[in-house]
Amino acid sequence: MRAGSRARYQVVPRVNVFLRHGRDVLLLLGAPDKPLWAGRYNGVGGHVEQGEDALTAARREVREETGLEVRELRLGGIVHVYPPAGPGVLLFLFTGDAPSREVQPSAEGALEWIDPARIGELPVVEDLPVLLPRLLAAPAGAAPFFARSCDDGQGPLRIEFEPGGA
Repeated sequence: MRAGSRARYQVVPRVNVFLRHGRDVLLLLGAPDKPLWAGRYNGVGGHVEQGEDALTAARREVREETGLEVRELRLGGIVHVYPPAGPGVLLFLFTGDAPSREVQPSAEGALEWIDPARIGELPVVEDLPVLLPRLLAAPAGAAPFFARSCDDGQGPLRIEFEPGGA
């Protein structure tokens, strides 16, 4: 490593999708046996598999977890989640319109259509109250936002948005 350069590390690419139908957003209440986010609401998503791009992974995760075929997804933001140690996560956030409200049951948890105004009343993943309003408020054709997020376990989650982003 050159003097003055930062240490490099790996990230795990993940996608998270927030589908709309009317005013409501489809959220997944994590199953009680999930290792992460059990009993908490989040979007639909998961890992980007080897050989996939983020958009393909987002479409696949929606199909696998909801049974919906959604071709039109918009990249709304990219968040670099960096822990104090170990690999980080590069999170690609997508929005889209669901063709219907009829979803199939998922082993990942319970799928529910929720009015975004209720987010503050629900047990949600920690970054959802910050990220979801920004995603939903973005006008059609807006550039994605860029952010960094750190959870060091010593206090509240910190999310910093790139000033030049959307």
